[in-house]
Amino acid sequence: MRLRKESDSIQDDEVLLIAKVSDALAHPARINIYRFIMQCNRERTDVCNKDVVAAFDYSQATISQHLKKLIDSSLIQVKKVDRFSYYYANMGALARYLSATRKFGQI
Repeated sequence: MRLRKESDSIQDDEVLLIAKVSDALAHPARINIYRFIMQCNRERTDVCNKDVVAAFDYSQATISQHLKKLIDSSLIQVKKVDRFSYYYANMGALARYLSATRKFGQI
């Protein structure tokens, strides 16, 4: 008698989350930008595009591209106030990513 293999404990949506967030964190600049925004949020300091540009030695266009990748991965949330966009680290998305990667490592 052949035993059936147990179903994989990691869900398809978790696999997609791992891929999307891992892609967003694949560049050192994006990791540093994400950490910068987390630190500012921890200090209860608002962060807009000019703050990120001032903190890093990259052009505004490069910063915007990196921010877009972080936003698309749900690691960063944007709140628009008047003509300014403020960035917030989505710690829930990071927690879901870490949880999914733990499951992934339990094969």
